[in-house]
Amino acid sequence: MNVRLGLLLPPAALLAAAVGSSAFVAAGVAQEPVAPPTSEVVLSSEVKWGALNPARGPQGPRAGDLWGDRTGKGASGFLVQFADGFASPPHIHNITYRGVVIRGFLHNDDPGAKPMWMPAGSFWTQPVGEVHVTAANGGLALAYVEIDRGPYLVQPSEDAFDDGERPVNVDASNVVWLDASAVTAMAGPVTADSPDGAKVAYLWGAPQSERPSGSFVKLPAGFRGAIRSAGPSCRAVVVEGRVERDTAGDDDAQRLEPGAYFGSTGAATHHLSCDDETGCTLYLRSVGRFEIVPAQPAATPPG
Repeated sequence: MNVRLGLLLPPAALLAAAVGSSAFVAAGVAQEPVAPPTSEVVLSSEVKWGALNPARGPQGPRAGDLWGDRTGKGASGFLVQFADGFASPPHIHNITYRGVVIRGFLHNDDPGAKPMWMPAGSFWTQPVGEVHVTAANGGLALAYVEIDRGPYLVQPSEDAFDDGERPVNVDASNVVWLDASAVTAMAGPVTADSPDGAKVAYLWGAPQSERPSGSFVKLPAGFRGAIRSAGPSCRAVVVEGRVERDTAGDDDAQRLEPGAYFGSTGAATHHLSCDDETGCTLYLRSVGRFEIVPAQPAATPPG
């Protein structure tokens, strides 16, 4: 049967369940401008690294932009590297940010909180103005960080304030994965008796709206298909596994390791395959709906 997974009107209750809290939804998120159709890719090896906060010195975290400019006024997404054993002093930020763990283990919480070491595939948010600490272990840790408006600044804890937002920490083991058998508004490449197809976890926002939203997308080992986006923009970061991607469906595929990024503005189709034996996970920030479409099987020659 020829079916596909489309993000169509997910129930609000499922949006809340995917993060264990309804406190961080897309209220107040700036709408991204409409632009002529474009496509871009940043390989992990192409990221240009610099100090996230120069005041922390050479042992401080390093950052590399994937899209946008974290020092400018607009939205942006960037990678952050943390040395093994890194622990920040208590501090605040001038903006709210979201984070996804890609490698190693990260702890982000109140200064007095017991460490909660989040592994790859975990998601968290840090509200503007709230005092917190960030720590890392397990080797050179890597995270993807995203802001809706910049610049991204680190400020002293004595400037703390409460604007009403509350943090979210979702360990990878607590992510709620949904397939076609779980959401009646979705027609997907999986059925109730075929649980190994593509899955989605709603993290924030509402994918059916014309405002930004964020989701995890899990592609099973051996997946062949595409992500189609009809909205103003679609941005994806590889979190786990190795993905091959092209935009034309030809043989000029690019191999994307964890930390790599691809994105588009305007209507676009990203042809993807996942040959990693454990499957592939993407973090997807989209404006408007997107679809996960399995490849059509090759036609059998007549006779």
